[in-house]
Amino acid sequence: MKFFDEFKEFAIKGNVIDLAIGVVIGAAFSKIVTSLVEDIITPAILTPALRAMNAEDLAALVIPGTAIKYGSFLAATISFIIVAFSLFLIVKGVNTIQKDTLKDDDDAITQEDLLTEIRDILKEKNTL
Repeated sequence: MKFFDEFKEFAIKGNVIDLAIGVVIGAAFSKIVTSLVEDIITPAILTPALRAMNAEDLAALVIPGTAIKYGSFLAATISFIIVAFSLFLIVKGVNTIQKDTLKDDDDAITQEDLLTEIRDILKEKNTL
């Protein structure tokens, strides 16, 4: 029975639940990125290039006589770049917020140190 109790404790921990939520949100975000690449970027930006290559779809680009689908690879690469850039912006924002919070904490410590010094100076003057 101890095994199941340990599993229950593990499964209910906040980190596991946070991870599960992150996975679900990541899956939904993946669909958004896929739609962005396939429905907006490819038609708007890549359509002239695709027309020049006589292709209608990025995924349809293959090396003739082989099964190498470099168009699918390009679509996946574009998706990765968008996801990486989005995550970069999120992490950059969080780091900025944390930096401001830490800066405020450092100021509070500095004020505390100054107050301690003032207290010590006043004690010295009163003892003289």
